[in-house]
Amino acid sequence: MLAIESGSPSPVSVARSWQRSIGDHVIALAWSPRGDMLAAGSISGHVGIFDAQDGTLHHSLAAHAFGLTALAWRPGALQFATAGQDGKVRLWDADNAHQIACLEGGDAWVEHLAWRSDGNELASAAGKILRLWRSNGSLLCSHVAHPSTIADIKWVPERDEVASACYGGLICWSSDRIRPLRKFSYKGSLLAIDWSPNGRFVAAGNQDSTIHIWIVESGKDLYMSGYPTKIRELSWHSSSRFLATGGGSSVVVWDFAGKGPAGSSPISLEHHQKSLTQLAYQNSGEILASGCEDGLLALWHPTAKSPLLTSFRLRAPVAQLAWSPDDRTLAVGAADGSVIVLRVF
Repeated sequence: MLAIESGSPSPVSVARSWQRSIGDHVIALAWSPRGDMLAAGSISGHVGIFDAQDGTLHHSLAAHAFGLTALAWRPGALQFATAGQDGKVRLWDADNAHQIACLEGGDAWVEHLAWRSDGNELASAAGKILRLWRSNGSLLCSHVAHPSTIADIKWVPERDEVASACYGGLICWSSDRIRPLRKFSYKGSLLAIDWSPNGRFVAAGNQDSTIHIWIVESGKDLYMSGYPTKIRELSWHSSSRFLATGGGSSVVVWDFAGKGPAGSSPISLEHHQKSLTQLAYQNSGEILASGCEDGLLALWHPTAKSPLLTSFRLRAPVAQLAWSPDDRTLAVGAADGSVIVLRVF
């Protein structure tokens, strides 16, 4: 199933721990907070809960009859949330696969989920509706003042506010105020957003093949253009210095040190021949994982003299990437339903 590409340098050792199938396109992967379990969700609505060490299937859930759209593990708890094309958000006990609550998302499809870092609030997005929930499933508030369908949601680091992205910009909300806390305007369609870990920057990948960066304190913004396709792939280094972006076959890494990336040339990592589908920096390490449409998976140290560490070929497009909490294991989900867990030494 995996083959090392000939001629690739291998300064790191990678070993396959286990491989399983969930039967259909892997749309979500999420590690438990302790890293002892891995949840994998298929586009058809099935969720498998696997033992992280050997791949033993602990539970198999028919989570959403019309299809799964998102899965998010609650920080610090044996609980996770799923969202689907049935308009529901469901909360699950991972220990016994019991459904804790079934919540109304507010529209036909619930497309996005995000837990606050302390695990006390869950955000869901369905159409133009953003809802915030307590961890037990009780509704805190519903924000409906969006001009278009919500494309992505992310909690602001170390703050009790969540950002929603749509056509026209990014809006920040909290559960104790009806009106938005602040807005970052953009005359275009945002597809994906990601906050730098230190909260100083928020990046957006856009339909018009640009990256838009807001400097949060000042509200000033930066544009990065020249990408061949629309951009959904964004991943920050844990130091907040580097931002890796997709939008084509090249992995483009911007440096935010000093005066930032304005007017500078990014690092361009060339190895993929097809468009990127996933990017994921380690939680606290230097390794960046990238996957693309033809199944090529690469591991990089972007600032090293020889940045490509190793690469592998899957039989299907790379659909999901997720580093374990200790960064020693990389979970890979493929479009054919394969879930592959790799140990990285």
